[in-house]
Amino acid sequence: MAFEPFMQILRGIQGKRTNIGISDVQSAQQMAFLRNLQKEMKKEDALKTSLDELKVVVFDIETTGFNPKQGHDIISIGAIKMHGSSIQNDDTFYSLIYSEKEIPLEVVGLTGITNDQLKEARFVGDVLIEFLQFTNDCILVAHHANHERNFMQYASTKLFRTPFKHRIVDTSFLYKIVEPNLSLNTLEDICLHNGIPIVGRHHALEDAKMTAKLWSIYMEKVKMHGCKTLQDVYDQFARI
Repeated sequence: MAFEPFMQILRGIQGKRTNIGISDVQSAQQMAFLRNLQKEMKKEDALKTSLDELKVVVFDIETTGFNPKQGHDIISIGAIKMHGSSIQNDDTFYSLIYSEKEIPLEVVGLTGITNDQLKEARFVGDVLIEFLQFTNDCILVAHHANHERNFMQYASTKLFRTPFKHRIVDTSFLYKIVEPNLSLNTLEDICLHNGIPIVGRHHALEDAKMTAKLWSIYMEKVKMHGCKTLQDVYDQFARI
């Protein structure tokens, strides 16, 4: 996918400390590029791809709250790639995201991200473009995916005036097939249930890595339940 022309545009306007996400990216040329980027996603139906060959990016975001429409912002994003149930530990993405607002003290305490760090971070437009480049046409996976989906949809629509078209699959699609009576919900509880150590909780990349381990474990288990493709996962999940 031809990202280089747009990255040249970005390099040309970087160096200015104006918010690229709100001002510079709002040019017709840049928005047209992003729309074209969405259209160039591979036409093959990932739902029919063998789970062993499925390429996913497991990701997590840290935010200042739960509702982007109420002014809550993404302050970091972390991601790791997988091929089937194999985690590609050397293929990761992480970035803090600039915020001009003072973030709540409870968020600082939870994430360890400080206001000073965010004042020196990159703008959301820069980060999301690079994240899209990293994900390419992979299926996205997240734990409690509605949170990630809401923020990505809002940011894409506001900054780029185009919907966020990547498919985002919730980890619950797998573990509810395997353990339909499992009442655990938090990432910590489900990781401990599966013997996954809790490391760096509420750091976006570390959370993504733990989620990837969950996805890997349950990917193997849903195959034993007869799932060969993601479509099979959807079909079985719908019957729960």
